[in-house]
Amino acid sequence: MLNRVMGMGDGSSGWRRASGQDAERAVRLAWLGGGVLLFLASTAVTVTWCSVMGHMGAMAMPGGWSMSMMWMRMPGQSWPGAAAAFLGMWTMMMLAMMLPSFLPMAWRFRQAVCPSCPARRRLGLIAVMGAGYLTVWALLGLVTFLAGVALATCAMRQPALARVVPIAVGMVVLSAGALQFTAWKARHLACCRAAPEDRRTLPADPGTAWRHGLRLGLHCCACCAGSTMVLLALGLMDLRVMAAVTAAITLERLAPAGQRIARALGVVVVACGVIVIARTACA
Repeated sequence: MLNRVMGMGDGSSGWRRASGQDAERAVRLAWLGGGVLLFLASTAVTVTWCSVMGHMGAMAMPGGWSMSMMWMRMPGQSWPGAAAAFLGMWTMMMLAMMLPSFLPMAWRFRQAVCPSCPARRRLGLIAVMGAGYLTVWALLGLVTFLAGVALATCAMRQPALARVVPIAVGMVVLSAGALQFTAWKARHLACCRAAPEDRRTLPADPGTAWRHGLRLGLHCCACCAGSTMVLLALGLMDLRVMAAVTAAITLERLAPAGQRIARALGVVVVACGVIVIARTACA
């Protein structure tokens, strides 16, 4: 009789374990499906934005380059309106580009939040964490817009400055490649790849989630400084550049040998910078 009772207990425990594994598998599939849908939606919006901006044309500048209309006000548009439009598109673009590497980080955050919390509460905390993360990128977008408008204004008023922009682009790309080899880059990349709080359980409250999102966003922006420089220098609206930068960020974040991949990407970017400078000098 005792053996039968013990056998029933073991079977019940095994059934509970199997049910828990099935539930976890279902959550993972739902997580992956939701991430794919969000990626497709943000990518579609980004592609549409690039198409619209492409049809608006660009202004030819001294030195043989063209300046995008995104750094100018449209007729009847105020500067706050132009900034808001840019920030909306910038945030959507960053969502599309960063989502492949952000989803694993968000999943690690979910695993670090109190396991006894209901799934709905943990999902809400992930949303708060994601909002903090995107807030950092939006602030970087605002700085980018202000710097772009200032540079565009100076280039239109100073032809001599406009003529050195092509060589400056090459120098920016060269610097972005060199940044891949620094200890600063390695430190922030390690922070982006690590589990939250050294795998300790995090408090399940919105304040902690918000602060974690901000901290993760700061590390991410710092880690992606070189990639962002390449994107801005070679074409913020160029879908090929966006795809290449997205692939590079995803590889160095998720591949087993992330640090080595980051350095290998640095070699490629440095070579691109040298090519851009050489072509500009020969033109």
